[in-house]
Amino acid sequence: MSDAVSEDFTDPLGPGSMLHELTRQTRWGLVATRAIVLEAAHPQIGAALMTNSTFVAHPWRRLRNTVLSAQRMVDPDKQVRQREAARLNRLHARITGTDGEGRPFNAADSEARAWVVATLFESTVTMCRLSGESLDGPVLDRLYAEFQAFLALMDPYGGKLPPTLREFWRYYASVVEERLENTEAVHVILDRLFAQVPAPPMLRDQPAVWAAGRALAGPAATAIVVASLPESLRARLGLAELPGTRTLMHAAYLSTRLATRLLPEAWTRLDTVMTMLDPAYAPRRGGDAQAGLRALPGLDVLSGLHVLPGLRRGAAKAGALLRLLTPVPGTAASGDSAVRSASRFFSEVLDQTGDGHLDWPDLAAMAREIATRLDLDAQDEDRLFAAFADWWRELQKELDTDGDGRITGHEYAAATAAMAGSALIRIAEVLFDITDTDDDQTIDAREYQALFRTAFDHDPGGGDAGERLTRGEFVRRFLSFMAGRRHSGAYDQMFAQS
Repeated sequence: MSDAVSEDFTDPLGPGSMLHELTRQTRWGLVATRAIVLEAAHPQIGAALMTNSTFVAHPWRRLRNTVLSAQRMVDPDKQVRQREAARLNRLHARITGTDGEGRPFNAADSEARAWVVATLFESTVTMCRLSGESLDGPVLDRLYAEFQAFLALMDPYGGKLPPTLREFWRYYASVVEERLENTEAVHVILDRLFAQVPAPPMLRDQPAVWAAGRALAGPAATAIVVASLPESLRARLGLAELPGTRTLMHAAYLSTRLATRLLPEAWTRLDTVMTMLDPAYAPRRGGDAQAGLRALPGLDVLSGLHVLPGLRRGAAKAGALLRLLTPVPGTAASGDSAVRSASRFFSEVLDQTGDGHLDWPDLAAMAREIATRLDLDAQDEDRLFAAFADWWRELQKELDTDGDGRITGHEYAAATAAMAGSALIRIAEVLFDITDTDDDQTIDAREYQALFRTAFDHDPGGGDAGERLTRGEFVRRFLSFMAGRRHSGAYDQMFAQS
């Protein structure tokens, strides 16, 4: 890492930065895993994780999106970084609520966001120390300056890290001693996430292999994380350090460093490992073709307009609804593998946060996943969230029979027909509009892949790779899936798989 000091430092987050290199190394996973535990112990962050995050129900999807976002934040192109920071700010501003003690939380809170960056910096330093890597004064100062720049990009008008390293360590110690709590989120991560993490896409068809590996790796991962935490925090969280775990921890950190130094670089790149775990993982820079199209003058305005006149659009909606109500050939029989039970659909698709019921955070998680995949601008993102919010209000009116503000699996199963109301059709319409980036009123293979990160022939409900979906066909497939009428490999990959 010390070699990086010789690089040009005019751009603290550019290609010559330590962060640019670290976020592309597999060992960055040790940093991120340890940091998320420290973050979860912060009351605001812990509450946001428990009520709004999909990290328990969909950990691999959350990991993929986190990796992509971190890499965008240190992209060589400053415009990509600024766009990603703006996107994160919009998404975080929508995550608000109250915790179990009635205390309000907001994911955009400046103090909480500063703590997130602080945990990443301190965990990076810990990774280097435990792996035997020396960080001398200039290198450590530079690394800290990069994390300060990272926070300034993410929260330019809010909280800041202390100006010097000496002050940072005092700040870090005070937060650990005075601010962190024994939150539910910490124990969910340590007790459930590692022990129950579902198989990554590559091993989904090998449950026995995954279960055997997880039985060994899960407890080891928990022990390594716990042993690396500050001693005072471990005591407050009631986490005992088992004999031998420090040796295991040092071995894990040291082995990752040796692997980085001795193995071919391509083998230790985070993108390589992510692709091995999830063949659909495809790192896309924020400045890809779609973002480039949206940057053209006037295109943001044009993306809200439709070529078809209002009358024809109304007819298309009516036709899509009629086709939805007409049984799809080969899926009407109850024994057909394409039919998913109401309870399975509820748990696999609708309950995004995995807390056993449906409420607004679940639908917001769906909207966030789409916005992240398509790297939407503010205008399209607002339209998408507004459509999902309308659907949530419609679902509450139709399905929330006891008026408690959320929908149980029983309430959903008793009135599944209400799923395909006018608000859901509106979501399908908005989704078509934001996916159809060239505004030709069809979804071609390139646009389809941008949304689903797969090809047509990977979708059991699709046709061949050269197919172009019309508005009506796209709406019909979306409604058929969201009404729980049939499987779709593409939509399952987006909403149902972990």
